[in-house]
Amino acid sequence: MIEVADVFRRFADEYLSDHGASMPPSHLRAIADIQACRTEALGGHLWRCDRCDAEVFAWHSCKNRSCPKCHTDQTERWLEARRAEMLPVPYFHVVVTVPKELRAALRANQRDGYAMLMKAAAEAIIELARDRRHVGGTVGILSVLHTWTQELHHHPHVHCLVTGGGISDDGDHWYPARKSFLVPMKALANLVRGKLHAAFQKRRPHLAVPKAAWSRPWVTQCTPWGEGEQGVLDYLARYVFRVAITNARIVGFDDQTVTIRHKQRRANEWRTSRIPGHEFMRRFLQHVLPKGLHKVRYFGLWHPARREQATRVRQFLLLGRPSMGERSEQHENAGASAVDRPRAGDPAICPCCATGHLVHVRRIAPKWAQAP
Repeated sequence: MIEVADVFRRFADEYLSDHGASMPPSHLRAIADIQACRTEALGGHLWRCDRCDAEVFAWHSCKNRSCPKCHTDQTERWLEARRAEMLPVPYFHVVVTVPKELRAALRANQRDGYAMLMKAAAEAIIELARDRRHVGGTVGILSVLHTWTQELHHHPHVHCLVTGGGISDDGDHWYPARKSFLVPMKALANLVRGKLHAAFQKRRPHLAVPKAAWSRPWVTQCTPWGEGEQGVLDYLARYVFRVAITNARIVGFDDQTVTIRHKQRRANEWRTSRIPGHEFMRRFLQHVLPKGLHKVRYFGLWHPARREQATRVRQFLLLGRPSMGERSEQHENAGASAVDRPRAGDPAICPCCATGHLVHVRRIAPKWAQAP
């Protein structure tokens, strides 16, 4: 399989020669990490089969959040932590997308702009959901920032997992949402637009943003999720740890171009596109976020300051639904056993003879230090 790392090894030197002096540190680090991931550059472990004496090298991962080969273990740990927070209620998947007139401003001010976008989307959902005509209580929101399309173009949008119900102000009553309705989408779009406009005026009053960004209709979508807690978690994990492009979508590359697969949403079919190598590098790197910018955030009932209240709400709802409680306990037990198992990256059965077990021989030090 062709990997992003292979493409970087072909085009990165020329790209860095042309643009390296003006590139942010996060981009330089992503290039170095992705090329070094699971190679001798990062070190690893040597294993030997106890039957056929074959030696197997297991190299360390770079753990860069933009690397398509990492995050398997991180995903499992995240899922285990979220199981303890999930409420036994239906959920809604809300997507908020900004218009094209605003994308340049967000890209030029990523640290503040993306944070303001995520906050505006969550606050708008919470405000509308508190209206008694809709939910009547404070919902829990887990929001995830994405910035790409299938063809790696810049397209900022926020995915929000929203609880299908909310807690009253006094914390004593749970108000369930209707089966297929959370809040009105047109009102949500207008409210998000207004909140983000106000935030830009306060934080970036001198920033030139086209007026059309604040006058044209915004796009919001809401989809009910009725697959149960585990189904919601498994589906959401794909959003939380997704990167701009996976290795499986790279069809091939040569000395000049990279060919990728992408899904045409309107036609609902897969197509291929050939992109110049330097353009592929530019498109990929524009989705590498600045260091310290959190692309996953919690609001409302799931805000870190309200964890105790969220725990009480979960216990209250589980008492009213014993079957959900039993299923939750099963998940927790399954999670405990998963933690006790060896890590997915640790070899166990010899890949050569398929019968012997791999025995750890020694740790291999990194070959060279990573870039800053």
